[in-house]
Amino acid sequence: MALLDSLANFLGVLGLQDVGYLAMVDASLLRGRHVPPFAPDAPALILNLEADALPGVAAVLRGVYPPSHPVQAICEAETGLMVAEFRLDSLGGEAVRALYLPPMPPGSSFESFQEVIAHLRAPDGCPWDREQTHSSLRKHLLEESYETLAAMDEEDDEKMCEEFGDLLLQVVLNAQIALERETFSMPLIVKGIYDKIVRRHPHVFGDVQVGGVENVLANWETIKKAERKERGEVHKGALDGLPAALPALIQAQEFQARAARLGFDWREVDGVLEKVVEEAQEVREATDEVAVADEVGDLFFAVVNLARWKKVDAESALRAANLKFKRRFAFVEAQAGALGRSMKEMSLEELDVLWVAAKREVG
Repeated sequence: MALLDSLANFLGVLGLQDVGYLAMVDASLLRGRHVPPFAPDAPALILNLEADALPGVAAVLRGVYPPSHPVQAICEAETGLMVAEFRLDSLGGEAVRALYLPPMPPGSSFESFQEVIAHLRAPDGCPWDREQTHSSLRKHLLEESYETLAAMDEEDDEKMCEEFGDLLLQVVLNAQIALERETFSMPLIVKGIYDKIVRRHPHVFGDVQVGGVENVLANWETIKKAERKERGEVHKGALDGLPAALPALIQAQEFQARAARLGFDWREVDGVLEKVVEEAQEVREATDEVAVADEVGDLFFAVVNLARWKKVDAESALRAANLKFKRRFAFVEAQAGALGRSMKEMSLEELDVLWVAAKREVG
């Protein structure tokens, strides 16, 4: 009854008489967390708060709420309880007993988004969404993945935020379809990846000691192998299991990384550089189309290996180079047009002058 009496007092002080939904959390449950365990688009009340715990609680809340989010602190005063208004980034005080967080705008939680998608698939929902299947959504998932990569390449935070949302839509929509078919559900998806991450990070969530990234990756592969054995799967080679549809550069880099973790690698980067030169020479010496294609493939593979040694993601590096070429070419094209010339009628020397200018002007 003491807790209920305190709660009634807190709600009274806050002026909240009718609350349809309220997340109540003991402050001790936030200790050691990085994000709060409740949906941000519902009001929340944090109870049993001790003064020395306030900075830690504020840090956890900032894992979801914006710094400017309003917070009402219920404090003890000589005349009884009082409410002090704060922003999350200026939260303070020694006599704070509880915190009330007004909800973020509707739709700010994962659960709210799930409800929207379920509504789209409901009988009174959207005809297009209702007719979708896992197969029909495949192309949309692929398109959204590439659009997300493009936003990342451009380092455009606003675009990334939007594209990550579009990508999330594909995951939640597929989960809803599976729920309707009674095959799996979003909680199963989340629980599966949750367990996998915890299981494969015993150096974080357990007592395993590892040193450095390479040891982490080696331990990861060991755990995966043990998981496959427990499931009774037929033994697979180190290079098995990668999707065949992966972009070739990503596939090559992953093949090489996996081989390297088993000791199949150059001892020094000089050997990698020499291999690139050797493959380039073999391309020069190839005498027919089949041989040229084969040697060019070997050259690509060697260059990807060099990227791995230099800790460069080959796919991202090539995408960046593509964008750079597009930017410079557009400059040359525009400058030629400004001169009243067609690029086709200009000499290579003239185009090279414009290209040098492009490198200077647009990077």
